[in-house]
Amino acid sequence: MSVVILSNEMVHYEVLGRGRPILFLHGWVGSWRYWIPSMQGVAINSRAYALDFWGFGDSAKAQARYTLDEQVSLISQFVEQMGIMRMAVVGHGLGAVVGMLYATRYPEVVDRLLAITIPMSETTISPRFRSNSPAELADWLLTRLPATEPARTDAPKCDARAIQASLESLQSMGIHDLINALPTACLMVHGQNDPAVQPPALDDLAALPEHTHSVLFDQSGHFPMLDETNKFNRLMVDFFALPSGENPRQLQLKEEWKRRVR
Repeated sequence: MSVVILSNEMVHYEVLGRGRPILFLHGWVGSWRYWIPSMQGVAINSRAYALDFWGFGDSAKAQARYTLDEQVSLISQFVEQMGIMRMAVVGHGLGAVVGMLYATRYPEVVDRLLAITIPMSETTISPRFRSNSPAELADWLLTRLPATEPARTDAPKCDARAIQASLESLQSMGIHDLINALPTACLMVHGQNDPAVQPPALDDLAALPEHTHSVLFDQSGHFPMLDETNKFNRLMVDFFALPSGENPRQLQLKEEWKRRVR
């Protein structure tokens, strides 16, 4: 287990591969561990980092640091400590929101953002996140597959107050405004069958800025990267292969990609 001391508290992280840095940020259920298949999917040409947010996994349970701003500060300190100058960010749920906040504040660092299951507003998140324990959320959202066991195992390590604090922070945030302010290319992925976070409505999709694209996985729930791993990894690799600043909307037009992921 790798750890780094940030703000006098312990943060757990893991690293895999060599090459261009990619930072993976987990969601409200689980920890860094469910990113292993995704990290393996990019490790040939990239150096994949994954960490546990404050209050999750094996990082410190420091209640004063559970807000979204504090989680963004964690990322900022971690990136500086690792000596990362430029990177891609992959975030899921909570991690997608934190990653987007970080990208708007540090555009010189984030080359592109892959935002999975990002809520379009606080109201699109199921109220069960406020009433269920982390273990109950894991049982609700995770299918019984070997790939999902790491998230199920680590879910009870989460301090439920970390989930609540992030949701309270979301109430005063406009996700649409955040997306419009994002200065870098962004690919959003949602699961059609997600019971926890509603996919974007047609009005949401129509309002997306030119450099932001949305893809819906029709066989996925809350964890598209685990429900359709091969399809997700292929899309992720192709997104990262785009030249810097290139519009991600062309990904949907690739017939070759469509054939490969069937």
